[in-house]
Order: sequence, then C-alpha cells, then structure tokens
Amino acid sequence: MASGTFGERLKREREMREVTLKEVTSATRIGARFLEALENEEWDKLPGGVFNRGFVRAIARFLGLDEENLLAEYDLAHGEPSMPVPQPYENQLPRPPIWVPIVAVLALLAVLGGLIAAGIYGWRRFAAHRAAKESSSSSLLPPGTQTPAGAASSSVAGASSDNLTSSAAVPLDLAVSTSAATRVRILADGALLLDAELPAGETRHFSASQQFEVTAADSSAVLLELNGRAMPPVGTPGASGTIVLSQKDLRQASGGTPQP
Repeated sequence: MASGTFGERLKREREMREVTLKEVTSATRIGARFLEALENEEWDKLPGGVFNRGFVRAIARFLGLDEENLLAEYDLAHGEPSMPVPQPYENQLPRPPIWVPIVAVLALLAVLGGLIAAGIYGWRRFAAHRAAKESSSSSLLPPGTQTPAGAASSSVAGASSDNLTSSAAVPLDLAVSTSAATRVRILADGALLLDAELPAGETRHFSASQQFEVTAADSSAVLLELNGRAMPPVGTPGASGTIVLSQKDLRQASGGTPQP
C-alpha cells in the first residue's frame, strides 16, 4: 500500500459518515491530535506499539468497519508485521511407554496363576487329609475284619441270602455319629476298637460278626446305626450309658421275630 493510502481511507470513511473528529474523540476517548496523526500518517506523533493498534480498532468499531482489515492496512502502511494469532494451548498427556501394558498383563497372568496353583494345592491337601482319615479308621479294625465299604457290601449280600436261608449270619456294620464332643468306647466281638474322645460332627464305621458294646460319656451326643438302621439311645440323655447291639437287634429293627 502506498504512503498516504491508509490515512486517506480512514479520513474518507469518517467523512462519508459525516462524523467529525470531535465526535470520534468523544466516542473513543482518543485525543484529536492522535486522530489527525493517523489520518495524516504522522507516525512520529503517535505513542506507537499496541497503543496505535488500539486506536485503529476503536476507530474501526465506531465507524462500523472491519477491524482486522483496517489493522492489516495500518500494519502495511506503518511497516509493522502483523501479529500472529496465538494458537490454542493443547494439553497433551504423554503417552505411557509401550512396556507398561505388557507389564500389567504379565502381572495379571501371575496373579491368576497363583490363584490356580493355590486351588490345586488346597484340593490335594484335602484329598490327602481325607485319605489319611479313612486309613486311620480302617487301622482301628481288628485283624481279619472288613473295611466299612466291604462290610456294607457284605451286609447287603447277607441280607439277600438271609431271605433264602435263615442259617446265614449277616456281618454287622456300626456307624457312630456325634452331635457334640464326647468320649466313646467300642468293643466288637470282645475286641477293643476305639476308646477316645470324638469331636462334634464325627462319623465312624466299625465291623463285627456277632455284637458291639458301645459306651458313651454323653448318651445324647451319640447316634448309632446298625447296618443302616437307627438304634435306640445309648442311655439317658445327658448321662453316660452302655448298649450292646447284636444280630438280634438287627432282626428286630427289620421287623422279624426275635430268636434266642
């Protein structure tokens, strides 16, 4: 833009709107000498810098002109470069290193593996404890007697053969269950099988050929089953008692006629 073009346009736009310098000064609070210096492009009479650009913006706003276009003409005429428009600040979070998700996945797999290993270990401990418990129960039986499983099988076979012939004897299987901790003593065919304190919730099986003699310190804490059939209480509830169970009790529980 040639020298004088900006000032001439500014003056022409003001005169076209029939606005005096006094009116511009009154509206924009810009001194008349600064307005005349802008219209005459007498840059040395202006304060300079941002003040000049502020004057141009205020005049453009008052006259209804485009502020940016008028500022661009001012910069071109005054020889000042246009101020760059500030870019919006972008708060970009740094991306995490690529190894962070890999470590997280590996940690998760390690935790899952530990849980699985703990579950397998617990199951093996439970199975070993159960096997040891069954083994200890079997070790209490006298030599030559059957295990509870074998006794149960023999009792079923004996019951079937008893229907065919009355001379066959049925092996006896005694189940002792405790509802509370109490001391129990068991004799099978005269042989001592157990004389110990049993905890609450315990169930043990014992085998005999002819009879059992059961003694309990607390009669109400012991429940007896002979070959799967409930037997009478050992004694008076709350007191110690002793009961003898034999083939006769098994036949009576089955509804048969007692035999001498």
